[in-house]
Amino acid sequence: MKVAKDLVAASATPMVLGILAEQENYGYAILRRINELSGGELDWTEGLLYPLLHRLERLGFVESNWRSVAGERRRKYYRVTDRGLAELVEQRRQWDTVVDTLKEIWLGDRRPLEVLA
Repeated sequence: MKVAKDLVAASATPMVLGILAEQENYGYAILRRINELSGGELDWTEGLLYPLLHRLERLGFVESNWRSVAGERRRKYYRVTDRGLAELVEQRRQWDTVVDTLKEIWLGDRRPLEVLA
């Protein structure tokens, strides 16, 4: 199953902020975490993630710094800011509303989906 682009776009910010709220991380590790959490259903590309990270940085939701690890190339690590945590709280509130509404719609009508189609 492929998740529609508009749904991926709408959920990208809270997903990235949520991952960075767990711990600071670099781009490739964020991509792996998204893939892992979704059971492989969300296979994001660098072309989706890095413009989002840059936008979140411009908005002041994340900060970044470059780090070198012995034997590896430099990586840019991102961490969520206090402003980003506040945005994550608001995004979560909004998503809770959307999910609760969808559950009411979908679970309120107990007919099998095949009958509804």
